[in-house]
Amino acid sequence: MVEIKTDASVDAMRVAGRVVAEALAAVRAAAAPGVRLRELDEVARTVLSEAGAGSPFLGYRPSFAPTPFPAVICASVNDAIVHGIPDASRLRDGDLVSIDCGAVVDGWTGDAAVSFTVGTPRPEDRRLMDVTRQALAAGIAAAMVGARIGDISHAIGSVGRAAGYGIPDDFGGHGIGRRMHEDPAVPNEGRPGRGFVLRHGLVIAIEPMFLSGGRDDYRPDDDGWTLRTTDGSRAAHFEHTVAVTENGPRVLTVP
Repeated sequence: MVEIKTDASVDAMRVAGRVVAEALAAVRAAAAPGVRLRELDEVARTVLSEAGAGSPFLGYRPSFAPTPFPAVICASVNDAIVHGIPDASRLRDGDLVSIDCGAVVDGWTGDAAVSFTVGTPRPEDRRLMDVTRQALAAGIAAAMVGARIGDISHAIGSVGRAAGYGIPDDFGGHGIGRRMHEDPAVPNEGRPGRGFVLRHGLVIAIEPMFLSGGRDDYRPDDDGWTLRTTDGSRAAHFEHTVAVTENGPRVLTVP
């Protein structure tokens, strides 16, 4: 069931979204060659704690997962697309890192993700991230009252396909509110004019993830969480929590 939020609820979600933005900024600032992924998780935990926020990631266990998620961020490096578990691995110069983070404040949830390069970026990684950001912007721009979910999906997918990138099936955006994952699903590819009609007060997480090798398939790691490209190519992932309003889309996970 799709839950439409009141204006007051959207304002409350903005508080959680601001915490997410602060956590992502702190993690990105801490990321450097030699830093362990679990140290980045500690950075995010500190931001959440100081803000009095909880984590929707920690302990989360969807049907596909063999164990509850053990961290407050997903840290996916290079060929990891999403859901990477922050472990003792150390970052290296040139790594492409995607960080996904959420926060819960007064029962309301925010969720966002960012990709960046540690140290010196490769030109092909810079292009991949630029295109994925453009797709996120296109998806947000399509989130207008009276439009449909398919319009968002089409906007995202068109940008990715035009660049020659792969788009993994089964993983994309979603409704968000009291829970991190709510209806409706927001695929990263679709037909315009199809799906749920967008209404004032609908809040969704829009999150394009593109695979540089051009293939759509992926494989799970042995940990049951991390998803990787099958051809070893790199991936990028950007996400914002967005409210549909009569005044246009309102991005809730910015500083």
